[in-house]
Amino acid sequence: MAGHPWVRRGYSSALLALSPLVWRRVWREHLPGRSRAERLGRIAASPAGVRSLWLHCASVGEVQAARPLIEALARRHPDARLVITTMTATGAERAQAVADRLRNEADVGEVSHHFVPLDFPGAARRFLERLRPDLAIFFETELWPNLLAACERGGVPVAVVNGRLSARAFQGYRRLGWLMAEALSHVSWLGAKSQADLERFQALGMAAAKGEVTGSLKFDMSRDDEAFEVSKRLRTRFGKRPVWVAGSTHEGEDEALLEAHARLLERYPEALLILVPRHPRRFEAAAELCRGEGMSVARRSRDEAVNADTAVYLGDSMGELSAFYGAGDVAFVGGSLVPVGGHNLLEPAAMGVPVLSGPELANFSDVAEALRERAALVEVADAATLAVELERLFGDAAERQRLASAGRAVVEANRGALERTLEGLEQLLQEK
Repeated sequence: MAGHPWVRRGYSSALLALSPLVWRRVWREHLPGRSRAERLGRIAASPAGVRSLWLHCASVGEVQAARPLIEALARRHPDARLVITTMTATGAERAQAVADRLRNEADVGEVSHHFVPLDFPGAARRFLERLRPDLAIFFETELWPNLLAACERGGVPVAVVNGRLSARAFQGYRRLGWLMAEALSHVSWLGAKSQADLERFQALGMAAAKGEVTGSLKFDMSRDDEAFEVSKRLRTRFGKRPVWVAGSTHEGEDEALLEAHARLLERYPEALLILVPRHPRRFEAAAELCRGEGMSVARRSRDEAVNADTAVYLGDSMGELSAFYGAGDVAFVGGSLVPVGGHNLLEPAAMGVPVLSGPELANFSDVAEALRERAALVEVADAATLAVELERLFGDAAERQRLASAGRAVVEANRGALERTLEGLEQLLQEK
């Protein structure tokens, strides 16, 4: 299916007509001291004579998953400026944290952040003219038609890395067939997570010669020594009580998790739940929900003490999910008891913690299958079965150790996507 520019013009007209709603949606995604004009592509021009690499990630989860790639690019190209863009403020904060950490290393390139412009034609064109990247890299499924077209007009090669397209997302995109074909016609190279993902991109119009399977970058997670140290300090605060973590949880899911915790407390009254909502805007609501269930809450953001009667430790901080996972005996990965598609199952596995999840894993089906093959994933259907599995695991230290070892083995056995991705990107840079 060939690209058709007239379809993109219709998309742009619809986007402009909906611009008041679009602005309302992004208005809250703001950081103090940052101009909202970035959303219209109004950024400072890149310094003359300096190479620029541009990596776009949607939000905090994608930035975290892209961290190995960010670090590798900054180290491989110390003469280049790496610019990370995100749609959300939480993603911006995470990107800045990664940049700050790299800044302390010798012989790495500059890493900075901008908010991605809204996909209006003028904003996309202005952004590309000012950034002047030598390579544009889009993470997973961030395919913005006008940005992609502006890249091609400016002679900027485009790569899609860690390309992911779930069966559910594919059905939605297929209804926009001509528009997706037009957008994908501007992609120079695509590294897909799996053969199924690659075939879905090709069914939407991606040229077969421009795509290959590279594997999931999530398996190439580097050891986060800082997170391990935070985990140790937290565990010391918690003492020897049983601790389980529920990370990246969503509205409608927390209720089930608190129900499971209430059941667990009947058997293990000293048990502690570390609850980490996915979105910061839900921190207050989560605290109120816990109190409404009669559970004493200590909040990380306020450095509140964890006492013997504390039932829930609310992880209402940013960038500490790995550390929270590492402080637990077992970890439940959220977005999987509600129809969200799950979140990164490898994050607790890499921290050496047994992994539990619900049945909704469409976004991480390849990762889930790899864990299942090693019997490294415990799947539950609801609050009742979650409580049963928690009780079982808290009573079986040997099984917890087996699950932890199996999870780490899965991470190690599936590494390699980073190197294959870098090879594809280097080829594009050489051809430019």
